[in-house]
Amino acid sequence: MADLCPRFEGAMGIISKRWVGLILFELLKGAKRFSEMETDLPISGRLLSDRLKMLEKEGIVERNIYSEFPVRIEYCLSEKGKALEPVIQEIQNWADEWVSADNAETSHA
Repeated sequence: MADLCPRFEGAMGIISKRWVGLILFELLKGAKRFSEMETDLPISGRLLSDRLKMLEKEGIVERNIYSEFPVRIEYCLSEKGKALEPVIQEIQNWADEWVSADNAETSHA
């Protein structure tokens, strides 16, 4: 088998981390506050924070701070993150065709 491309392996290492796909799926809908994502996703606040920091470090997510009272912080996809939209959509298309509802329910356990 031919050697895998290091860039491909690196990309898979980022997007295959647990919960990253769901975080990206949520942020494709638009900017979100941390508390909104924490409510919408079946993930602990600590792990969500860790994943958002990792995605921000990778340049996929941007953290925007608005100087209001109280301070408002929102997360959104950067251009690099938005470029993942067709990838996420194709994974959704594949899942719609090939992943059973029973299998999808047990994957979060």
